[in-house]
Amino acid sequence: MHYDKWQNIIAMIEEKFGILDKKEEQEEIGKDVNGKDVFEKKEKIEFNGPLGKMKLELITRPIVLEKKTNFSRRIGGDVGIEYIYSDSEESSRFKAYQWSKEQNDWLEINSDMFAD
Repeated sequence: MHYDKWQNIIAMIEEKFGILDKKEEQEEIGKDVNGKDVFEKKEKIEFNGPLGKMKLELITRPIVLEKKTNFSRRIGGDVGIEYIYSDSEESSRFKAYQWSKEQNDWLEINSDMFAD
């Protein structure tokens, strides 16, 4: 999902339903081959929609350009995976959740209808 479309969705929800909670988080997803920390960004909003309490989430992370596997043919040798991340390109995922009173947890909604 493009970031502009995400902003339009937030504006529409705020206008129609009001936003209960809005959060931005960064979570470390690993280190690149240079030892630099790589983070993904999560933006979340919660609101009372037509289906009850709902949460939308946009997860943005750098694109993996290359994956290197280091291994040894010796017995007991370690296997390591190194990732090379793009400095300029990112990918985004959109997820939608509905609050379940029975399970007291968020249940993911199929988000095919929100795809570009």
